[in-house]
Amino acid sequence: MVTVNQGFIAVVTMFGKYRRIMRPGLNFKIPLLEQLHKKVSIQNRSVELEFQAVTIDQANVYFKSMLLYSVQNEEEDTIKKVAFKFISDRDLMQALVRTIEGNIRAFVATRRQSEILGLRRDIVEFVKEHVDQSLEEWGYHLQDLQINDITFDQAIMDSMSKVVASNNLKAAAENEGQALLITKTKSAEAEGNAIKIAAEAERLAAQLRGQGVALFREEVAKGMTQAATEMKQANLDTNVILFSMWVEAIKNFAEYGNGNVIFLDGSSQGMERTMQQIQGMLHLKEQDLLKP
Repeated sequence: MVTVNQGFIAVVTMFGKYRRIMRPGLNFKIPLLEQLHKKVSIQNRSVELEFQAVTIDQANVYFKSMLLYSVQNEEEDTIKKVAFKFISDRDLMQALVRTIEGNIRAFVATRRQSEILGLRRDIVEFVKEHVDQSLEEWGYHLQDLQINDITFDQAIMDSMSKVVASNNLKAAAENEGQALLITKTKSAEAEGNAIKIAAEAERLAAQLRGQGVALFREEVAKGMTQAATEMKQANLDTNVILFSMWVEAIKNFAEYGNGNVIFLDGSSQGMERTMQQIQGMLHLKEQDLLKP
């Protein structure tokens, strides 16, 4: 009686020739005639690989990967392949590892150093495509290949770090320049709008001031005309109005001058000239009122 553990299949030979397989559980074999050749594990197996490859531009690339494989199936023909293709598991492992390494080196040899880091998935697919056929002949199947680490020589790593740092500095400078340009543009637009608004406000204020001065002068002229008319009706001399205005003007000069020096012709001739000018202005105003 022979007990085969779960996850294993026993291979039985008779006189050195394959005879049959024993599946997990209790089995019987003919004493002395049938011999237990080996037990084949149908469980998944894993192995770690570390090797070096060279790119087309002569850069050394170092790989660390994990290989997961298993027996293809539990059929009798497959178990026979597994049991008799290799003398021992050590020979199987050596052939499997060298096959994987050879395929990865062949792929890397056609690529440049700058491309390798971005081709992790492509490397795995390339290896699976070319290795599965060989493994099927041996009775095995490649479950998974994980490339855990890809490194380069220290000089290459330093240069790659410098390239990344310079690219980051370049991007930062470009972003900073764009931000400064936007800030300057917005500031110029705001300043231009402020100048435009201020100019418009100044124009409106000047217009209003002009209208105010015009209205003031118009009201002054109307008042003077009315006062002169009333004085004529009362048979009074209109020069009294002019004299009163002259005196009032001098008073305002003195009151609101704030210490400034103002030169006036205070002679009787100067007053007479000023009154004549005012009378002329009143005369023109009366003619405008008399027009139909």
